[in-house]
Amino acid sequence: MNQSVLIVDDSRFMRNYIKNELDANRFIVVGEASNGLEAIHCYNSLHPDLVIMDITMPVMTGIQALREIMDYDPKANVIICSSLGSKHLVINALMYGAKEFVLKPFFDDINNRLAKILS
Repeated sequence: MNQSVLIVDDSRFMRNYIKNELDANRFIVVGEASNGLEAIHCYNSLHPDLVIMDITMPVMTGIQALREIMDYDPKANVIICSSLGSKHLVINALMYGAKEFVLKPFFDDINNRLAKILS
């Protein structure tokens, strides 16, 4: 059974890249958002099994959106990704409920990492 994924990144290129890298036999992309506010609305309406979310976005950051999503659904599976690997960002993401923090580019083993989080 395919598990549903919401992709959140302000870069259309990155959203397409993530979508193309996901194993279609395991995951189905049910939605995309280009900022944290859109991510919250998409999460609340789509209830995906997993969210892959960038940190640095306009309107609302990934960390802010993560906090809102976790308030709405404490069991949400959110992976925060960023090209910024500051220790402070990693700690905040994990403290607010992210299941994992990964640095871009991160697709060496992304399908196995996602499956592990969802199992």
